Amino acid sequence: MTHLGITLRGEHVILRDINPDDLESLRKWRNRSDYRQYFREFRDISPAMQRDWYGQIVCNDPRVRMFAITDKTSGRLLGACGLCYIDLQNHSADFSIYIGADDLYIDQKLAPDAGKLLLAYGFETLGLHRIWAEIYAIDQAKQVLLPGLGFVLDGRHREAHQLEDRNWTDCLFYGILRHEFAGQSGMAKTT
Repeated sequence: MTHLGITLRGEHVILRDINPDDLESLRKWRNRSDYRQYFREFRDISPAMQRDWYGQIVCNDPRVRMFAITDKTSGRLLGACGLCYIDLQNHSADFSIYIGADDLYIDQKLAPDAGKLLLAYGFETLGLHRIWAEIYAIDQAKQVLLPGLGFVLDGRHREAHQLEDRNWTDCLFYGILRHEFAGQSGMAKTT
């Protein structure tokens, strides 16, 4: 599978294949404790772990489509986003996104632009019916981003994740359906 050769252009960002030159920046951003608290992978990621993720998951797992988020004008790497756990039988996938550059994590310009591109790719190109996201209740930024993209809070698992400080937080589950995205994006509705 290696690279998909897909480039998605938004108003402010371009989504492109992740390449080996991106790995160290992505690893450093993911290892920031203020970011890592929001991710399922709670351990520091070593260079070897990052290379394994790239080789085994990004390049070879058909259930994953990861993209580098880059600045539309300069081409500078900004972060990463992707669809994971792609289930073609049930036409669903998990939505993942973060902006690592400039200490943004999730902002009000770049992340929404990348998110819209990723949703359009999932619904229009992959033919998905539902895209979902699992976040922790401490992640206030994504609690703003996801509804702004059209996601609806589907449910909550109480005290389902233990934080580094040993306290518990809820897991929040958001989802957006194809027809909901079509209604906001002008995408042709299909059944």
